[in-house]
Amino acid sequence: MKTVPPATAPTPSRHRPLWRRANIPAGAGAALWLAIVLIPLYILVSATLRTREDYLERGALALPTSPSVESYRRVLAGDFLTYLLNTVVVTAACAALVVVLAVTVAYSVVRTRNAASRRVFQLFLLGLAIPSQAVIIPVYLIITELNFYDTLAAVILPTAAFALPVGVLILVGTMRDIDEETYESMALDGAGPLRTLLNLTVPMSRAGIATVGVFSALQAWNGFLFPFLLTQSRDTRVLTLGLYDYVGEFRVDVPALLAAVVLSVVPIFAAYLLARRQLVNGLMGVGGR
Repeated sequence: MKTVPPATAPTPSRHRPLWRRANIPAGAGAALWLAIVLIPLYILVSATLRTREDYLERGALALPTSPSVESYRRVLAGDFLTYLLNTVVVTAACAALVVVLAVTVAYSVVRTRNAASRRVFQLFLLGLAIPSQAVIIPVYLIITELNFYDTLAAVILPTAAFALPVGVLILVGTMRDIDEETYESMALDGAGPLRTLLNLTVPMSRAGIATVGVFSALQAWNGFLFPFLLTQSRDTRVLTLGLYDYVGEFRVDVPALLAAVVLSVVPIFAAYLLARRQLVNGLMGVGGR
């Protein structure tokens, strides 16, 4: 009887040479991307630890020979804290306004299944296609007629209005993932629409609500167009406008300017770190069933 030689077993991956196991193109791409990210961060942080003269003489990539926090002292000695407080007020008000309105609108769209609710949803989606730059003149006229010009309300209201369509879209997708049987159980227990919203829909939509809050907060924190055109005095300036304090007609205080950038990034970055899990979960739930 003819015997068949046993098939040669494949070599386990752990016994292969390292150069054959490594994904060289992916590693090269990752290293390139890491350099693209880290070099600007290095320039940003190292420049804040140098004097203006040292920065101009030795260039942006040089290491700080005598690290100093003088740039941060100059920033904090100015009006930075006023700008920071104004930005916090604008950001918190915009996030709260968008979350409250988006939750109620999305709940109405999901639970009221008629032509009117669909038209309302389509109207909000239309807002995604309208850039703020295209309607800045009507917004300016409305703010002026309401006597809100050069106030924080002039920044809060339009910023929240342009963040609301995305918030409604996210929360509609999130609330549609809640089982219909759960709503029916609440109704059998005698719960009305308000109780159902507060005790069922809001707790089960925490990820989407966190996403909307973080998104609207980021837009408000980084906003430039509305503060630039709808405010004028230093008392109503926000951080994005306050950076102009370090840009003169004939010179730029680069270390102080970048120190102000670092200080302005820290609060919103900390808020993002605290809500990053809810943010990812909420974005993954957009457009649910």
